[in-house]
Amino acid sequence: MGKNRISGYIRLAVFLMIVLACSGYMIWNAGTRRAITGIRGPIQENAEGGETLHAAGYAVDIKYLAEYDIEGLVVHRKKYGGDGIGAALAPVDAALAWGEVAEYNRKIDFHWKQSGRWYYWRVDDIAELAPVGGEAGLNEQSSNNHLVPANDNIRKKVKKIRRGDHIRIKGYLADIYAEKSDGEVFTWTSSTSRTDQGDGACELIYVTDIEWI
Repeated sequence: MGKNRISGYIRLAVFLMIVLACSGYMIWNAGTRRAITGIRGPIQENAEGGETLHAAGYAVDIKYLAEYDIEGLVVHRKKYGGDGIGAALAPVDAALAWGEVAEYNRKIDFHWKQSGRWYYWRVDDIAELAPVGGEAGLNEQSSNNHLVPANDNIRKKVKKIRRGDHIRIKGYLADIYAEKSDGEVFTWTSSTSRTDQGDGACELIYVTDIEWI
């Protein structure tokens, strides 16, 4: 066999290895669509206190609203970057589902999407939502969560979240007030209800622990 042919096979083999590696990375990075049965709803208890920190040139006051323990199927996740205070505080939003929504996530295509710190869903026929309790059931068994890591270790874990993960997050629902030395103010509030919708309905979680199940 000639050297040129051998060299050609080697180049082809290297090319295929690169393609497979890149494809594997893209699949891993995007995650997979899954369904999981039996995920309980979030647990919320009264809490007081808070934290202070500095981020993106702001002095940040984090006020606890409730102690929070949420287990969920990640149906979508979005990273937020840049130099702004929002990305500095919460680099990742995770859309989580539990109960019947997590159970039917493969049978029903919810067309999950996240953008601009919101999450969205869409079905081809509203009648598809009957098994999860209609639109109200879908909204009560899913949420968009702004994840504010409590430390660098938690931040690294938060950035590893992918669609299809089954995770448990512990921490606090919180309101945030941040101010720069020039008087510029940034505020961010959390929902404390599973039934609200629209602006202000997302949960802002100060994350103290996260685990994969």
